[in-house]
Amino acid sequence: MSSQSKALSIGTPKEQHHFLEKIKPHAELIAALISGVFILLGWLFSKGDSETLSVIFYLLAFVIGGFAKAKEGIEETIENKELNVEMLMIFAAVGSAIIGYWTEGAILIFIFAVSGALETYTMNKSQKEISALMEMQPEEAWLVTSSGEKKVHVSALDIGDRILIKPGERVPTDGVIVKGTTSIDEAAISGEAVPVTKEANDEVFAGTVNINGAVTVEMTKPSSETLFQKIIDLVQSAQSEKSPSQLFIERFEGTYVKVILAVVFLMMFVPHFLLGWSWTETFYRAMVLLVVASPCALVASIMPASLSAISNGARHGILFKGGAHLENLSNLKAIAFDKTGTLTKGKPVVTDTLVAEGYDEKEVMTVIASIENQSNHPLAQAITGHVRRELKADLIQPDSLEDVSGWGVKAIVNGSEWKIGKAEFVGKELAAAYKSGAYSELASHGKTTVFASIDGQIASLIALKDIVRQETAEALQLLKQEGIETIMLTGDNEKTARAIAKEAGVTSFIAECLPETKVEELKKLKNHFGTVAMVGDGINDAPALATANVGIAMGEGTDVALETADVVLMKNDLTRIAEAIKLSKKMKRIVQQNVIFSIGVIMILIASNFLQVLDLPYGVIGHEGSTILVILNGLRLLRS
Repeated sequence: MSSQSKALSIGTPKEQHHFLEKIKPHAELIAALISGVFILLGWLFSKGDSETLSVIFYLLAFVIGGFAKAKEGIEETIENKELNVEMLMIFAAVGSAIIGYWTEGAILIFIFAVSGALETYTMNKSQKEISALMEMQPEEAWLVTSSGEKKVHVSALDIGDRILIKPGERVPTDGVIVKGTTSIDEAAISGEAVPVTKEANDEVFAGTVNINGAVTVEMTKPSSETLFQKIIDLVQSAQSEKSPSQLFIERFEGTYVKVILAVVFLMMFVPHFLLGWSWTETFYRAMVLLVVASPCALVASIMPASLSAISNGARHGILFKGGAHLENLSNLKAIAFDKTGTLTKGKPVVTDTLVAEGYDEKEVMTVIASIENQSNHPLAQAITGHVRRELKADLIQPDSLEDVSGWGVKAIVNGSEWKIGKAEFVGKELAAAYKSGAYSELASHGKTTVFASIDGQIASLIALKDIVRQETAEALQLLKQEGIETIMLTGDNEKTARAIAKEAGVTSFIAECLPETKVEELKKLKNHFGTVAMVGDGINDAPALATANVGIAMGEGTDVALETADVVLMKNDLTRIAEAIKLSKKMKRIVQQNVIFSIGVIMILIASNFLQVLDLPYGVIGHEGSTILVILNGLRLLRS
């Protein structure tokens, strides 16, 4: 190749490929703009003597501008065996050309191509969050082997493999740290900007960033099942699932197109014989009707708005599994909340320690923590953690230990018999009288109590509580402002449930709920209120999430809850529910505006055409202009 021809080539094959990939998302818009240039050239040449050249330019505008939509229309017609809006546009453009209105037909194609490019832009915009997430997911990892570390593709890893994550690298898969300490930036998962300190036995998640220490992690989930991958899957599935309104419009479209084609066919003959119109005028008005009666704006009223809203939600940590669930949120009348892990943090903390007179607090609490350290029970772990943190105590090993199922634990320490557990375990009367009835007072505030006795004498009363989330009261207040009733469903007893309900700020509560009871209560709420949502995080919430009109899961919830729910709050922030409802209501308003506007424009254009006051150029502008306007109106949801 000569140096001159080299200079004319557009870079290397790799650079050319990169260039093509870069412009690919904008191909429809580029084609529309090129079509517009050919229309301009066609119009300019039509003013001179070059009629043939003018027609050639118009034909080029038809082919380049209309190719994408024509291909889509023909493929869908063959696949669904039903005519669609795209086919109406092809007929209208061809019909305009047949009667000599080349400019109008080409402009029709041009504006239709621009509106198609806008719809593609909406889809690409809604894919933006997924692309950003996918880029965060590493494709390679350092696999630790007996001979050292080697870099492998993440798909080659198996559960149980150990991987080395160096400072500055992203975590390639979900796992548990087996060696090392570090700080992890979990903003991609939880939205929390402050890095979290992680050490041995702590969980790490794919897509998060290891900041300052090298750690060895044991893989616990395949790459296809990581929390990160679930986020991506949820957003992708949401984009493919259509709302009831969209499905109705699509069903309506098929029937409408057939009716319009039948009316256009009659319009070609009937006005000539009944109204005395000339054949030219009759055929011209039939072509104008074909253009203005096409429901392009109506069809575009919902999908761009729905995709924009789903994209907006994903950006704010609210993942909708489909447009149907987003639409249902606007009709909500009541929301039922699970208590543990939803309204509360799900992890009990020690709030009060009452040690009997004559005992040293640190000694007593150290022994209690030493005994409880042998148990995996959440209350035992909370007490042990509290003593370690607050008293900086060194734990000891009990001489013997016996777990008394359903009651507590019994142990021998330095020759004394210790009992730790329920009031009945240490003696109900002794427990009720301890510290002037402190037990009843603490229970009335929704606290769980644990007694400890030494050789039959109560030495300490420890109160624990599942702390209400910081944002819970604010979230419930926001929901009340939206006119939504809030109900707490909990397995706790009446007294505890009442205290938590008062602190959280729910409208009402239902106590002592088993999983099956929650389902029954949800059915009652649906009968009473109509559209009801359920918010939960555990396996026991899954049946209720499935029963509700809209199931909402906390992002830190169990896999079963995440899979069952229709909406997922990735940042575990309950205030996002009110945001989601506002987003849903805004989408509903925009869709209603679009539908009313598009139907109104179609009716005005049809009437104007029948009265012979509407020419084809204005019909094209009115019809396609309304389509572009409804798409732009839907795109407003991206910014809210």
